[in-house]
Amino acid sequence: MALNFLLRLAAAASLVFTVACGNTETTSDVTPAHAEWPEPDPALLADGPHKDEVLYGEALIRRTYELAGPGASSLSLRYAGNNLACGSCHLDGGRRRYGLSFIGVTDAYPRNMARENAEQSLAQRINGCFERSMNGRPLPEDSREMAAMVAYIEFLSEAAPAGMEGRGAPAVALLDRPADPARGELVYRSNCVTCHGADGQGLRNTDGPGYAYPPLWGPDSFNTGAGMHRIITAANFIRANMPYGVTHDAPQLTDEQAIDVAAFINVQARPERRNLDRDYPNRALKPVDAPFPPYDDDFSQEQHTFGPWPPITAARETRAHR
Repeated sequence: MALNFLLRLAAAASLVFTVACGNTETTSDVTPAHAEWPEPDPALLADGPHKDEVLYGEALIRRTYELAGPGASSLSLRYAGNNLACGSCHLDGGRRRYGLSFIGVTDAYPRNMARENAEQSLAQRINGCFERSMNGRPLPEDSREMAAMVAYIEFLSEAAPAGMEGRGAPAVALLDRPADPARGELVYRSNCVTCHGADGQGLRNTDGPGYAYPPLWGPDSFNTGAGMHRIITAANFIRANMPYGVTHDAPQLTDEQAIDVAAFINVQARPERRNLDRDYPNRALKPVDAPFPPYDDDFSQEQHTFGPWPPITAARETRAHR
């Protein structure tokens, strides 16, 4: 499964923008019949400083590992801790519909983020991905690199079509049983091995650093604080985009298969993020599939991690209406 959602997931699959980063927004498709999802090209901008900045931002998104990661020429620019790219999850440089697109993202920030229980700027959201999906450290918000990435996302957002969804990933139907990693392994062997390998370590670029198809687990993958480390989040992305090349309106995997393969991927070893107990200080806003405690209910960590999730959701709704 060309689940290149973790780099050429711009040709890829891995399983945080709105994140691996930290969330994949579930969306409903209300596309007007005449609308088409845009593919804005910064190369068509008028020559000048703005174009140069936007193109640098695009390069940072597509080649994070080379320009702001382990392959950066300057040690001071090595913010990403792994050899993934932002484009591993944000497909086609953030232009792919329901491939965690950046188109329209600018208008969503600043916004209140449940993970911090505080208002976050777009720059802060980007840094959340660098610390989690990229397993690295935050960029200075006044750095050239941050300004370029924000400029690129702003450029893409200018093309956002009115009344047309397409940013996060459509929600899968949740199961009335727990996600099953053993079943997910069968799905993985049948659909994902060609690109991501039997060992899940992906396929390196032949002409330089980074990956043609990213690792889905192991030391060079996203850490346990990334949104893709939640099974529902990963399943939403996988079903809409994997194997690489499928689209949300013609998926190859069923909802059940996407959930099970996400479970298989997420039980594998990966870098650990510390202090996850500090995430979601308002526990009532914690995602039902967050695989780490504490919780504000009596459901087990295992059920939060693997499901079934509908009983958790139902209990929350009942409590909210008391």
